[in-house]
Amino acid sequence: MLTAERRQAILQLLRESGVVRVPELSHRFHVSESTIRRDLEYLVEQGWAHRTYGGAVAVRNGESPSPSQEEDTEAEAIGRIAASLIQPGETIFLGAGPLIEALIPHLANAQDLTVVTNGLETAHRLARETPVTLIVAGGQVERPEMALTGHLTETALRELRADKVILEVDGISPLEGVTVEDLHQAAVVRTLLNLPAEVIVLVRAERLGRVGPAWVAPVDAVDHLVTSRAAPTAVLWDLSEQGLGIVLA
Repeated sequence: MLTAERRQAILQLLRESGVVRVPELSHRFHVSESTIRRDLEYLVEQGWAHRTYGGAVAVRNGESPSPSQEEDTEAEAIGRIAASLIQPGETIFLGAGPLIEALIPHLANAQDLTVVTNGLETAHRLARETPVTLIVAGGQVERPEMALTGHLTETALRELRADKVILEVDGISPLEGVTVEDLHQAAVVRTLLNLPAEVIVLVRAERLGRVGPAWVAPVDAVDHLVTSRAAPTAVLWDLSEQGLGIVLA
């Protein structure tokens, strides 16, 4: 296969799945990982992809091909990249928190998207700013996060069938896994991680390697981590070695 043909095939895979990883592409196309990295760098230079840790993520339709990340806050950058992982026609769960709220403006033109949430602020902004079909899980309000938790929430979420679960968590560690600050929140997140869906967690760089007071699940319960380029390299390597897909904003 010629280089141009391989790059076109990689671009097609990227558009279909949203994310590609170097090892899988190397195996698929029977070329070295260094060759695949050059292919991905070419796609980035052409404005068709963003760099990620170990692969690439597709540029969302309507998004500027070469956004100036220096002008973005960490939350805005993470939210923008997380939104690019969402595909038209999907049903997704969105949690609560500033990183989740930073994702919402990028859904302003979402097509045929259903969103389930337990976040009151998340629901309020989705209802005002996007055309998505919105479903809110009931429960008891947990302050200051303004998230719904408890038995009613967990019962409702067990019935959920979603394509993706996107959550902001307080910490993720190679040894201790996913943790949050609150026991009630931990129970809800644990319920969501048990669903048959692709799980994406959003974490600020400073919280990588951090262990919160409430344990949720091991690293292998998560499919992808979205964080910023300020994340510590050693922690990213350790998480990647456990099979976690890393997407850097």
